Amino acid sequence: MSDRKLAAQFFDAAIALLQRARDEEADAVEAAGTLLADTVAAGGRLFAFGAGHSSLAAQDVVYRAGGLALMNLLAVPGVEVASGPLGSTLERVDGLAGAVLDTSPLRAGDALVVVSLSGRNAMPVEMARRARALGVKVIGVTSVAYASQTGSRNASGTFLKDHCDVVLDSKIAVGDSELTLDTVPAPFAPASTVVTSALLQAVMATAAGALAERGIEPPLLRSGNVDGGLDWNARIMEEYRDRIFYGR
Repeated sequence: MSDRKLAAQFFDAAIALLQRARDEEADAVEAAGTLLADTVAAGGRLFAFGAGHSSLAAQDVVYRAGGLALMNLLAVPGVEVASGPLGSTLERVDGLAGAVLDTSPLRAGDALVVVSLSGRNAMPVEMARRARALGVKVIGVTSVAYASQTGSRNASGTFLKDHCDVVLDSKIAVGDSELTLDTVPAPFAPASTVVTSALLQAVMATAAGALAERGIEPPLLRSGNVDGGLDWNARIMEEYRDRIFYGR
């Protein structure tokens, strides 16, 4: 089997997952986008969190050309993908999410996107549960399949999906590998980042459209590499400086 054939198989698998997410999660995407629009319109702030590779999708909607300027990263040192095994270990530590929230700017009336492929580890579960207790609306992006095929690693025995106002199901199979080959001893070619990022960008697009329908200019950023982009962004950053926390 040629590398080119494997590449085509991965593209086919990713496209099929994207189509499922588009068709089967349309209502959830609409609900999540509306929730973010409601939060912005009411003066709330937007945050995103993810651990390990899930942090990539969370980062993808922060300080992004074409994205909502109010989306802030709820950063936790050591749990980003670059930390490797340390991040995976910290994600399983009970109580850490509470400490993060207690020292974060998150407050009642805000919205938090929690990204966790498995949704089983202590940190994302606790993050969602504690945030809701604070009066924060929570959008979870996860693979619901894990809840029926694996056990929770949180003391509550629950999953991320159990503590969200809106759940987006990425449809990713347990193990996050789309391809197998007789000559390769392990499954390979993960697609979770592709699908999760697409779901979140669909939510951002929905939120921008919902704000515009209400007569509210969506606080969008433009590329700094196009003429006028830097001036545009400076205006947005100044107008919403009390709701933007990155770069400080």
